[in-house]
Amino acid sequence: MATLPFTYHRPATLAEACALGQALAGDAAFLAGGTELVPDYRRGRETATHLIALGRIAELRGIVREGDTLRIGALTTVGAIAASPDVRAWLPALAEAARALGSPQIRSLATIGGNFCRAVSCADLPPAALVGGARLRIVSGAGERTISADALFAGPRKTVLGPGEVLAEILIPAAAPHTGTSFERFAQRRGMALAVASAAASLVLDGERIARAAVALGAVGPVPFLVTPIPGLLQGEVATDALFAVAGALCADAARPISDIRGSDVFRRDLVVVLVRRALARALTRARGAGAVS
Repeated sequence: MATLPFTYHRPATLAEACALGQALAGDAAFLAGGTELVPDYRRGRETATHLIALGRIAELRGIVREGDTLRIGALTTVGAIAASPDVRAWLPALAEAARALGSPQIRSLATIGGNFCRAVSCADLPPAALVGGARLRIVSGAGERTISADALFAGPRKTVLGPGEVLAEILIPAAAPHTGTSFERFAQRRGMALAVASAAASLVLDGERIARAAVALGAVGPVPFLVTPIPGLLQGEVATDALFAVAGALCADAARPISDIRGSDVFRRDLVVVLVRRALARALTRARGAGAVS
């Protein structure tokens, strides 16, 4: 399908981008890396006639440690996240998710902000960010606000961002001592393949017992999401394979997968059981002292 004609804008500042988005309202789309937006134009899923490119706005790039927070600019590429020693040390699951996304060429263009804001169910980075307790700094002409990462998604390919609002940063809090995180995905082939199902897990240990736990899923619901019953199941318990098997089954029950060319809903639920068990087991190993991904 031919791409619709559009007017291309290149604001030099975040304030200018927000003002353009506000003025053009629902007839504008923000362009980050374009790896999801451009195909959406070609498929007819995106119909905005004004394209606001964010590439000139330097403040939207970079990975910076600031006190007890790791700040990742929304235009930071997935490749930069995968290669960052800070990300590998701070939130290993996010580094793993970045490494799993697409090919080196795609990772050099795709951005973390775009991976969130296109609100695609099978996006790789959101589940990892969710279990890391990520928050999102959103900027507009009226000021700024910060929301939890899981509150961004309003539905498939929909977010809570209003006209003129731009996702500026992803904020990752420092992990508590004895924390382990992990990301697992299944695709039909290695590289250049969308996830059929994915799972991210976080565990904090207090001795041999689980003090805090989180699991997030991707590609098995309308949006990436935290499995809300997981903390109640795992917290206060001693970690065992049997407990993780129950957690996997609980997550499969919470999933709302579709059937498509990549897999049936039944197959995806079966994958969730396996991926959650694996993610929890690796998170446990890291919480016991294995540390960051290599």
